[in-house]
Amino acid sequence: MSVSSSSSQPVAGFNPIRAAVIVAVMVALASLTGSIARPGAWYHALNHPVGTPPDLLFPIAWTLLYIGMAIAAWRVWRVQGFGRGMTIFILQLALNALWMPVAFGAQWLAGALIVVATLWVAVAAMTVIFYRADRIAGLLALPYLAWVSYASYLTAGLVWLN
Repeated sequence: MSVSSSSSQPVAGFNPIRAAVIVAVMVALASLTGSIARPGAWYHALNHPVGTPPDLLFPIAWTLLYIGMAIAAWRVWRVQGFGRGMTIFILQLALNALWMPVAFGAQWLAGALIVVATLWVAVAAMTVIFYRADRIAGLLALPYLAWVSYASYLTAGLVWLN
């Protein structure tokens, strides 16, 4: 398989403004679950795994990750069209959006672990697909994969300790 360089030409009919707006709206919609399903007193009363960051870190990290995801998806859409890369991008966004309602809304930590494990697989696949389409897009996805790995550890720790 060949890896495209960052100088690949856009696919025919690619509209950069429309693609940017659509990707931004998709990412914004996924991020809304963070303001709808929030951790409550029950979450703070749980035993937390070693390395759990302060609550303040989460919105900062997610903002940066969502920006990187959006740029990466836009770059892949630009060179591949709305195909396999964008399909896995949408799948992982849906899984990402599902974690907060399952973990904090339903307070179902075992279910959240299933969601985050599935999300990790989707993000790993997305990272590979993105890298093959556009190196920069793949590199932009790596911090997200690292964060989801960390989130998997935190979620597993919550399940184990509680």
